[in-house]
Amino acid sequence: MAQGMRGYAQRVDIRIGIDVVWQALLDPKTLERWYTRAVRIDARERGIYSVMLEGGPTLEANIDVFAPPRRLRLIYMPFPGMPDEGNVIVEDFLLDRDDVAAREAGVAAITVLRVLGSGFPDGSAWHPVYSRLRSGWERALPRLKVLLERPPGRTGPQFTPLTGR
Repeated sequence: MAQGMRGYAQRVDIRIGIDVVWQALLDPKTLERWYTRAVRIDARERGIYSVMLEGGPTLEANIDVFAPPRRLRLIYMPFPGMPDEGNVIVEDFLLDRDDVAAREAGVAAITVLRVLGSGFPDGSAWHPVYSRLRSGWERALPRLKVLLERPPGRTGPQFTPLTGR
């Protein structure tokens, strides 16, 4: 059993509405533009969230919490090739509107997206997986921000919110 557990927290503020950011977390074609290829998502509670890391394994998770457009919590299946240390690896995506910052910036909306990862064993065997996911989010969230904040008229995503709002 691992001596301890570790996690990570990432945050990005995106100058766009919360429904658009929510959609970007769930739409496979959009995810492929800013995060990774080979995405499969059944966007509902108890659904599946599957991504293939670049040059690496496919990670499969069950959607534990599905609360559009505020929260998406994933509980990962055992990671391929990793020792079973009795841990449960979780990623939580929390979305909030920041109306005060939006008014101060003179924009229609600002969405705060937080990605929280937890349950990674402290052991050396887990260090590459932990580092890869933590640093992957450090690189991916700024790409998401650039993609979603692209000015109208420039090539960019067209979203229809999944929430029906």
